[in-house]
Amino acid sequence: MRATDILMAEHRVIERVLGALESACNRLEAGELVESAFFVDAVTFIREFADGCHHRKEEGVLFPAMHAAGLPMESGPLAVMLHEHDQGRRYARGISDAASRLGEKDDAARDDLVRHARGYIRLLHEHIAKEDNVLFPMAAQLLPGQRGETVSDEVARVQEEEGVHDEFVRLAEQLVARADKTN
Repeated sequence: MRATDILMAEHRVIERVLGALESACNRLEAGELVESAFFVDAVTFIREFADGCHHRKEEGVLFPAMHAAGLPMESGPLAVMLHEHDQGRRYARGISDAASRLGEKDDAARDDLVRHARGYIRLLHEHIAKEDNVLFPMAAQLLPGQRGETVSDEVARVQEEEGVHDEFVRLAEQLVARADKTN
């Protein structure tokens, strides 16, 4: 399996969590109770799967290979992707902070949580579209043949090394199921 196929399959899992996060935000805005634990678990998924596992493959394997093939890191698509990864980390911190206050019944926490979560959702939808439709096709052109196979092998090795992929797919499915439950 090509590296970009693995990464795009992970994008589909991330998109499911984005949908769950959107549903939970809609419920909060409608005045429904959503346990802060949902958002804590969503941040765990974001930090450990989206940022940890997924971005580790991009930042540690794919992007350096594209850079070695001539694409600059300081400007252009790779710089944009890295900047957006950092933005996502800031949104995750905001969601986490607001979720902890939500548990303390802080009235402003709900608005902060929704603002950070919706920012993250927007960012990730746009980010994923850029990677799937622009960056990954560029990777296929920059890394043909053996170079592409080497990157794919390395991405697969990183995924196997992590050993938690299936665990996070299960967490994603749990978040989807929990997002629509009324408390």
